[in-house]
Amino acid sequence: MNATVGASAAGIAFVIILAVMVGTVRPRRYVTVAEFYVAARAVRPWWNGAAISSEFTSAAACLGLAGLIATHGAPMLWYPVGSAAGYVVILALVVAPLRRSGTYTLPDFAQWRLGSAALRRYATCHVLAIGLLYLVSQLHAAGVVLHLLTGLSPWTGWLTVSLVSVVVALAGGMCSVTSVQAVQYWLKLIVFTGVGLVLWCTWRYGGVGGPPEVAGSAAPAVSGSLAGAGDPSLPGVLTVLLACALGTMGLPHIVVRVYTNPDGRSARHSIVATQVLLGLFFLLPPLYGILGRVHVPGAHEDEVVLLLPGTMLPGPAGDVLTGLLAAGAFAAFLATSCGVLAAVGGAVSACVTRPSVGAFRIAVAGTAGAALTLTSLTTAGSSVLLVLLGFSLSAATFCPLLLLGIWWRRLTSAGVAAGFAVGGGLTVALVAGDLAGVSVGVVSQYPAPFAVPLSFAVMVVVSLLTPGRMPLEVDRMMAMMHLPDDLASPSEDRSSPVDDRS
Repeated sequence: MNATVGASAAGIAFVIILAVMVGTVRPRRYVTVAEFYVAARAVRPWWNGAAISSEFTSAAACLGLAGLIATHGAPMLWYPVGSAAGYVVILALVVAPLRRSGTYTLPDFAQWRLGSAALRRYATCHVLAIGLLYLVSQLHAAGVVLHLLTGLSPWTGWLTVSLVSVVVALAGGMCSVTSVQAVQYWLKLIVFTGVGLVLWCTWRYGGVGGPPEVAGSAAPAVSGSLAGAGDPSLPGVLTVLLACALGTMGLPHIVVRVYTNPDGRSARHSIVATQVLLGLFFLLPPLYGILGRVHVPGAHEDEVVLLLPGTMLPGPAGDVLTGLLAAGAFAAFLATSCGVLAAVGGAVSACVTRPSVGAFRIAVAGTAGAALTLTSLTTAGSSVLLVLLGFSLSAATFCPLLLLGIWWRRLTSAGVAAGFAVGGGLTVALVAGDLAGVSVGVVSQYPAPFAVPLSFAVMVVVSLLTPGRMPLEVDRMMAMMHLPDDLASPSEDRSSPVDDRS
């Protein structure tokens, strides 16, 4: 056990030191606040694709998905398909027009497209809610992993991930975050691929059979369902697929990546790179899920991957492999947490005060503090549950805003506000009621198929009823989003209010 603790602590320490070094050693200095927010719009497509893939492969992808496959079997293999479909939708309908708008955040786009500062503040509240769901998920998973491998209190994991993520985000803004995430994507891919192949070969050719009971953790598997997560039935799987396919475009830490590219063409290339890199990574959860179903049945979903080496290869070899997986897991926590903090901090700071690097840093620290508080007030469950709740909320709010805002000129601020209230409110109410034991049947169990179409319908109907709220320059804005890059205005960045000197 001491050897396992030592190897795990060494792996975690390595990832923390690597993140701090990459994110803080000689961070780039920017002239304007806008450059700090979006890395001067100079991130290359494949580097950006690695960063997007890294923050998307969070605790839910690295640990929770394999645990769901181990617990519920083949139906969970469809979950990565929803993510892949989400990036196809982004690539086809969103990425280039959104980049050409010249805005910096989702609330920024809402104000630019619909001319409403109040709508910007309303959208910022939803960005904060989705970001906190993601952060709480990462912090709880970090606490579970650290306690499982070292025996330390879960709050040690929460505090470690929070502090390192804040340091990286404050050091150089989006540039520092991008560098850390891109490096950690390759670290995760190498670690999880290498360890997975060793364990698979051990099982297939080493004569290692399945144990009669779980070694290491007495925690039962998480079997509850939230917003369709972990439900192996056809309606449950379809609910998750819909939430992932339509919710990906509204995740604040994903969409902000569109703004870091020089133009719409390179933004498209970044999404293509992301699809390739995610396709490589998502081959791994099924591998660990199959091994977990055989060797650690009944384990907590977030612990399945980490229990496998010690169960299948007791001794020094298992200790080393556990240490490597601990490094990969913490790379996932840090990559996603850094991205979420930077995206949410940028949106919040630009909304509540005059944009500045100082305001960004205060917002980042405040968001991290709020996430720590919420983590301490909630109990740890499967990381997948909270993440998919974030997907569902995004699909019912920002997805209609982006698709209608980009492709339908008659959208109004009143329509968007009403759609947010109905779609987001219904999602939260159904999930909260389900948790409290107040159910309205199938609607409570599967909110996305009901909330998303309703949000679209409300936005369209209310917009048609309020034609006077349509911006006067809507034709110019639509042309800016849909003209080819070489015909777009060279001064498009001036459309954003985030242009002050630091």
